[in-house]
Amino acid sequence: MLGTNLEVSSIGLGCMGMSFGYAPFPEKKDSIAVIHAAIEQGVDFFDTAEVYGPYNNEEIVGEAIVGHREKVVIATKFGFNIVDGKMAGVDSRPETIRRAVEGSLRRLGVDCIDLLYQHRVDPKVPIEDVAGTVRDLIAEGKAKHFGLSEAGAQTIRRAHAVQPVAALQSEYSLWTRQHEAEIIPTLEELGIGFVPFSPLGKGYLTGKIDEKRQFEPGDIRGIIPRFTEEARVANKALLDVIQQFAERKNATPAQIALAWVLAQKPWIVPIPGTTKLHRLTENNGAANVHFSAEELQELTAASEQVKVMGARYTEAMEAATGL
Repeated sequence: MLGTNLEVSSIGLGCMGMSFGYAPFPEKKDSIAVIHAAIEQGVDFFDTAEVYGPYNNEEIVGEAIVGHREKVVIATKFGFNIVDGKMAGVDSRPETIRRAVEGSLRRLGVDCIDLLYQHRVDPKVPIEDVAGTVRDLIAEGKAKHFGLSEAGAQTIRRAHAVQPVAALQSEYSLWTRQHEAEIIPTLEELGIGFVPFSPLGKGYLTGKIDEKRQFEPGDIRGIIPRFTEEARVANKALLDVIQQFAERKNATPAQIALAWVLAQKPWIVPIPGTTKLHRLTENNGAANVHFSAEELQELTAASEQVKVMGARYTEAMEAATGL
């Protein structure tokens, strides 16, 4: 359960990689097959955004949910200026939000967006104006719930005072934990759910990406500091910790990493992304991996002994993109 009584499955599916960020991309029919398999396996929470592609990710999700609309909760996002098919900075002016929402509704083939996120905070637009615009869209029946992504604690509080926030989507995993200090306590205080993206560390925490891996053009990991060859070697220490617990729990490293995220709070719903059916099934199996309080403390403590090498994004990506 996220905030504002938004009930979703314990694990969602991040659809970004089906057409954005992690080239090469599968054929549309294969992505639709993964979404259908997710629905069959009990997943009802699907995450997309207008900027993924741009645009074609929402079209994939929209085509996949035909005949399944009543079974699924669809989250999408606004907040970027898109020029000639590329991101051109953040833009959350009310007129931009409205234009984005109309496009999203059309591409998704729905009358109402279940969870509408601001993709990134726009420093030029007061968050109260953003929240107020979404409040109006909810009143008009074009959206049901309001979300933020990668927002700070004070921004969350200001937005929540205008329109209750159902969820914050931000990066969180065993190797990205900066939100534990201030953000997660703020969410708990306000009754807001947390939707971690990249809960598997963009695939690294599965143990399947070694220092020999060559990333395709169009795969963002090829330019991320944490995925340099040197960093991949150094960060194996964290994989070793995860592997030890995988062996003890008769689980895979991916399942241990996801189960750790799930164990933090009952209102945390990770959205691992995949384009492969067997990975989908593996990820969903994490819901059946449980830790005792002692095991969870041991895993957390052991992971904290590892100093992760490399920033999660380049400085330019941190400043300018919605990944």
